[in-house]
Amino acid sequence: MEKVPMTEAAHAAIIDEIKFMKSVERPRIVKAIAEARAHGDLSENAEYHAAKEQQGLNEARVADLEDTLSRADVIDVSKLSGDTVKFGATVDLVDEDTDKEFTYQIVGEFEADVKQGKISISSPIARALIGKAVGDSVEVNTPGGGKSYEILKVQFI
Repeated sequence: MEKVPMTEAAHAAIIDEIKFMKSVERPRIVKAIAEARAHGDLSENAEYHAAKEQQGLNEARVADLEDTLSRADVIDVSKLSGDTVKFGATVDLVDEDTDKEFTYQIVGEFEADVKQGKISISSPIARALIGKAVGDSVEVNTPGGGKSYEILKVQFI
Protein backbone atom coordinates (compact mmCIF):
# COMPACT_ATOMS: atom_id res chain seq x y z
CA MET A 1 0.00 0.00 0.00
CA GLU A 2 1.55 3.26 -1.12
CA LYS A 3 1.82 5.97 1.54
CA VAL A 4 0.32 9.37 0.79
CA PRO A 5 2.48 12.23 2.09
CA MET A 6 0.55 15.17 3.50
CA THR A 7 0.91 18.02 5.93
CA GLU A 8 -0.91 18.15 9.24
CA ALA A 9 -3.27 20.78 7.79
CA ALA A 10 -4.28 18.48 4.93
CA HIS A 11 -4.83 15.60 7.35
CA ALA A 12 -7.12 17.77 9.48
CA ALA A 13 -8.99 18.99 6.38
CA ILE A 14 -9.67 15.41 5.28
CA ILE A 15 -10.99 14.51 8.74
CA ASP A 16 -13.25 17.59 8.69
CA GLU A 17 -14.58 16.74 5.24
CA ILE A 18 -15.38 13.16 6.28
CA LYS A 19 -17.21 14.42 9.39
CA PHE A 20 -19.21 16.88 7.28
CA MET A 21 -20.14 14.28 4.69
CA LYS A 22 -21.20 11.76 7.32
CA SER A 23 -22.98 14.07 9.75
CA VAL A 24 -24.49 16.67 7.39
CA GLU A 25 -24.61 15.39 3.82
CA ARG A 26 -25.58 11.78 4.55
CA PRO A 27 -28.66 12.71 6.67
CA ARG A 28 -29.68 15.37 4.13
CA ILE A 29 -29.54 12.84 1.29
CA VAL A 30 -31.43 10.19 3.29
CA LYS A 31 -34.16 12.77 3.94
CA ALA A 32 -34.30 13.68 0.24
CA ILE A 33 -34.65 9.97 -0.67
CA ALA A 34 -37.48 9.55 1.85
CA GLU A 35 -39.30 12.62 0.50
CA ALA A 36 -38.90 11.41 -3.08
CA ARG A 37 -40.22 7.95 -2.14
CA ALA A 38 -43.32 9.57 -0.71
CA HIS A 39 -44.15 10.92 -4.17
CA GLY A 40 -45.03 7.46 -5.45
CA ASP A 41 -43.81 5.51 -8.50
CA LEU A 42 -40.02 5.26 -8.18
CA SER A 43 -39.41 4.23 -11.80
CA GLU A 44 -40.54 7.65 -13.06
CA ASN A 45 -39.36 9.69 -10.08
CA ALA A 46 -36.46 11.94 -11.13
CA GLU A 47 -36.04 13.36 -7.60
CA TYR A 48 -35.58 9.83 -6.23
CA HIS A 49 -33.00 8.90 -8.85
CA ALA A 50 -31.11 12.18 -8.34
CA ALA A 51 -31.04 11.67 -4.56
CA LYS A 52 -29.83 8.06 -4.97
CA GLU A 53 -27.08 9.29 -7.30
CA GLN A 54 -26.06 11.92 -4.73
CA GLN A 55 -25.97 9.19 -2.11
CA GLY A 56 -23.67 7.07 -4.24
CA LEU A 57 -21.34 10.00 -4.93
CA ASN A 58 -21.26 10.96 -1.24
CA GLU A 59 -20.48 7.41 -0.10
CA ALA A 60 -17.80 7.02 -2.79
CA ARG A 61 -16.16 10.28 -1.68
CA VAL A 62 -16.22 9.19 1.97
CA ALA A 63 -14.67 5.83 1.05
CA ASP A 64 -11.98 7.57 -1.04
CA LEU A 65 -11.12 10.00 1.77
CA GLU A 66 -11.01 7.22 4.35
CA ASP A 67 -8.69 5.24 2.08
CA THR A 68 -6.43 8.29 1.75
CA LEU A 69 -6.39 8.71 5.55
CA SER A 70 -5.51 5.06 6.06
CA ARG A 71 -2.45 5.52 3.84
CA ALA A 72 -1.53 8.99 5.15
CA ASP A 73 2.06 9.77 6.02
CA VAL A 74 1.54 12.96 8.03
CA ILE A 75 4.62 15.17 8.01
CA ASP A 76 5.08 18.06 10.44
CA VAL A 77 6.77 20.63 8.21
CA SER A 78 7.75 22.81 11.18
CA LYS A 79 10.07 20.03 12.39
CA LEU A 80 11.88 19.75 9.06
CA SER A 81 15.08 21.55 8.21
CA GLY A 82 17.95 21.43 5.80
CA ASP A 83 19.44 23.10 2.78
CA THR A 84 17.92 20.89 0.10
CA VAL A 85 14.41 20.81 -1.31
CA LYS A 86 12.16 18.04 -0.02
CA PHE A 87 8.51 17.52 0.85
CA GLY A 88 7.15 20.48 2.82
CA ALA A 89 9.83 22.93 1.68
CA THR A 90 8.86 26.44 0.67
CA VAL A 91 11.06 27.36 -2.27
CA ASP A 92 11.70 30.79 -3.78
CA LEU A 93 12.55 30.56 -7.48
CA VAL A 94 13.36 32.94 -10.27
CA ASP A 95 12.54 32.21 -13.91
CA GLU A 96 15.93 32.59 -15.59
CA ASP A 97 14.31 33.84 -18.83
CA THR A 98 11.89 36.45 -17.45
CA ASP A 99 13.39 37.20 -14.00
CA LYS A 100 9.91 36.64 -12.55
CA GLU A 101 10.01 35.25 -9.00
CA PHE A 102 7.80 32.49 -7.64
CA THR A 103 7.31 30.95 -4.21
CA TYR A 104 6.01 27.38 -3.97
CA GLN A 105 5.50 24.98 -1.10
CA ILE A 106 5.81 21.31 -2.01
CA VAL A 107 2.82 19.45 -0.59
CA GLY A 108 0.79 16.28 -1.12
CA GLU A 109 -1.57 15.84 -4.03
CA PHE A 110 -4.67 16.34 -1.87
CA GLU A 111 -3.69 19.87 -0.85
CA ALA A 112 -2.04 21.14 -4.03
CA ASP A 113 -3.36 24.55 -5.15
CA VAL A 114 -1.17 26.59 -7.47
CA LYS A 115 -3.16 29.77 -6.76
CA GLN A 116 -2.07 29.46 -3.12
CA GLY A 117 1.51 28.61 -4.09
CA LYS A 118 1.18 24.93 -3.15
CA ILE A 119 2.37 22.41 -5.72
CA SER A 120 2.04 18.65 -5.63
CA ILE A 121 5.10 16.55 -4.89
CA SER A 122 4.32 14.66 -8.10
CA SER A 123 4.22 17.78 -10.32
CA PRO A 124 7.01 18.22 -12.88
CA ILE A 125 8.42 21.31 -11.17
CA ALA A 126 8.45 19.68 -7.71
CA ARG A 127 10.11 16.54 -9.07
CA ALA A 128 12.79 18.73 -10.68
CA LEU A 129 13.36 20.64 -7.42
CA ILE A 130 13.65 17.66 -5.04
CA GLY A 131 17.21 17.28 -3.77
CA LYS A 132 18.41 20.63 -5.13
CA ALA A 133 19.81 23.51 -3.04
CA VAL A 134 20.06 27.31 -3.11
CA GLY A 135 21.88 28.50 -6.22
CA ASP A 136 21.07 25.39 -8.26
CA SER A 137 19.39 25.74 -11.64
CA VAL A 138 16.65 23.31 -12.63
CA GLU A 139 15.20 22.54 -16.03
CA VAL A 140 11.48 21.77 -16.10
CA ASN A 141 9.62 20.41 -19.09
CA THR A 142 6.23 22.09 -19.16
CA PRO A 143 3.38 21.84 -21.68
CA GLY A 144 4.50 25.25 -22.96
CA GLY A 145 8.10 24.10 -23.41
CA GLY A 146 11.20 23.94 -21.24
CA LYS A 147 11.66 26.38 -18.37
CA SER A 148 14.77 27.13 -16.38
CA TYR A 149 14.60 28.24 -12.74
CA GLU A 150 17.21 29.18 -10.17
CA ILE A 151 16.57 28.37 -6.50
CA LEU A 152 16.88 31.51 -4.38
CA LYS A 153 15.77 30.22 -0.99
CA VAL A 154 14.70 27.00 0.71
CA GLN A 155 12.85 27.13 4.01
CA PHE A 156 10.52 25.03 6.14
CA ILE A 157 7.68 27.06 7.64
